Amino acid sequence: MAIEIEGKKRRIGLALSGGGFRATCFHLGVFRKLQALGLLWKVDLLSCVSGGSIAGAFLASRWEQNNALDELESYLGTHSIAVASWIGGLLDPFESRIDKLADSYDQDLFHGRTFGELTGPRLYINATNLATGNLFFFIGGGGKPAEMGEHELGVIEYPDFPLSRAVAASSSFPPVFPPVRLDPDVYPPGAAVDYVTLTDGGVYDNMGVNPTVRDRNELDYVILSDAGKPFAFDARPTESSTMVLRAAIDIMMENIRGLEFDRLFHRHMADRGPRPLWFSIDSTEGEISGGDAAFAGSIGTDLKRLSAAEVAVLTRHGGALTESRIRRYAPELMNQ
Repeated sequence: MAIEIEGKKRRIGLALSGGGFRATCFHLGVFRKLQALGLLWKVDLLSCVSGGSIAGAFLASRWEQNNALDELESYLGTHSIAVASWIGGLLDPFESRIDKLADSYDQDLFHGRTFGELTGPRLYINATNLATGNLFFFIGGGGKPAEMGEHELGVIEYPDFPLSRAVAASSSFPPVFPPVRLDPDVYPPGAAVDYVTLTDGGVYDNMGVNPTVRDRNELDYVILSDAGKPFAFDARPTESSTMVLRAAIDIMMENIRGLEFDRLFHRHMADRGPRPLWFSIDSTEGEISGGDAAFAGSIGTDLKRLSAAEVAVLTRHGGALTESRIRRYAPELMNQ
């Protein structure tokens, strides 16, 4: 799938941040622009978190099917799975809210597909292991074995793991959804901590940067689409203990966000990482319609159905920022 520039093969990675359906739709705009530029089906790696995992896993499961993008757009405009999963999990004594979430993803998006069935790019679905504090990843595609695990407990091959359950783990933002539990019969290395519990990948790294800088993936470019929640100034800071905790988490996430950007930049400057092309949803540099950045950034980061106006702005803005960064920082990628 690698592209050829001046007679040399070049590999492209795409990192898709979390941010609920807002992020999924923003990334859809990125997909549409990359398709128009002849790059989408030449991407070699997808690294996904939370809402980005919905987009990336769906794309990987429908690789090279041009109608996949229309299907994803239709889904985002017709479903509100957070509410359905929450209520269903409370009422059903045999399934938890996270089980309902995974079932919803499987019914509407993945239809029983597993990591071992992927034939497109290398796909990373990233979650956070609450037992060790490490990034936990599910991987498939790229002509390599399907795996899951983390650097400390270990990695195993598991081709039969469902896409829907991995995406549920990656997008199980607390406290709305409980973590996904993997017992030792599913993930034997987890016996070292009795079992592992996996929560939203955004707790560790909301932009999916880690897999893109691994030497084993040998990327030349990484397009980082950040549709998360940028930290906003508050003219009237709260004194409520609950809201202070929420603000503290937002500040921590913003700090991590900045560090990940710096990490990409400095690794590339040291010739130890891919050329980074990053953009955030609140960026006005490259927007093609005044107010798109503000409107897109004001949309909630939950899993509720998006209106036609929200879909239009998110996809337009995601596509505009994608083209803007490619034209400025990697013009050789245009019209491949």
